[in-house]
Amino acid sequence: MDAQQLKGHLDLLLLATLDQGPRYGGQIIADVQAATDGYFALREGTLYPALHRLEKQGFIAGDFQVLPRGGSPVKVYTLTPSGKQELRAQRERYERFTGAVRGILGGGA
Repeated sequence: MDAQQLKGHLDLLLLATLDQGPRYGGQIIADVQAATDGYFALREGTLYPALHRLEKQGFIAGDFQVLPRGGSPVKVYTLTPSGKQELRAQRERYERFTGAVRGILGGGA
């Protein structure tokens, strides 16, 4: 995994993951890793600062919950309405970017 590539797309990956439903940190890490066949292996030191930033921006909301398996409460993150708008905007920018890169690489549309 190239950390620079992840840095440029981390918010998009997190917002898209949360668009599938509420998740806690460990679940986000596992879901991103599974969805990318292990290409993105997020570390807690990368994940939690990004989640806190997205929460501060109002794109996600976190709430402590006790999971059905029991144990201590964990913070579960949910995409907010403004987060859904941001996700749409980021998806559009990503599609324009990848289209432009494909144009340079000769991959077509």
